[in-house]
Amino acid sequence: MRIAELQVRSNRILSIVADDGRVGRFDVSLYLQYEAFEALRDKTEFKKVVNGGYFVERNCGADLSADTIEARWQVVGKVARQTTA
Repeated sequence: MRIAELQVRSNRILSIVADDGRVGRFDVSLYLQYEAFEALRDKTEFKKVVNGGYFVERNCGADLSADTIEARWQVVGKVARQTTA
C-alpha cells in the first residue's frame, strides 16, 4: 500500500487514503505504550506528521510503515482515484 493522503484526527487517529482509493482510520494510541512512540503522547508532537508515501514519518523518529498501517487499520470506504495517462 502507498499512502496517497494523510490527515491527523482527534484521539490519536490517522485518517488515510491509500493509492487504490481505500479510506481508513488507524489508531496510533495502541503504540503509545512503546518507548519508540513515547513522544507521541504529547498532542502537539503527534500532529507533526509527514506523508512519506510508504511511511508516516515524524521528526521524533516514531515512524510507521504503510504495511503496519494496512495490517491494522479500519477500512471505512473507498473513493474513486484518478489515474494519470
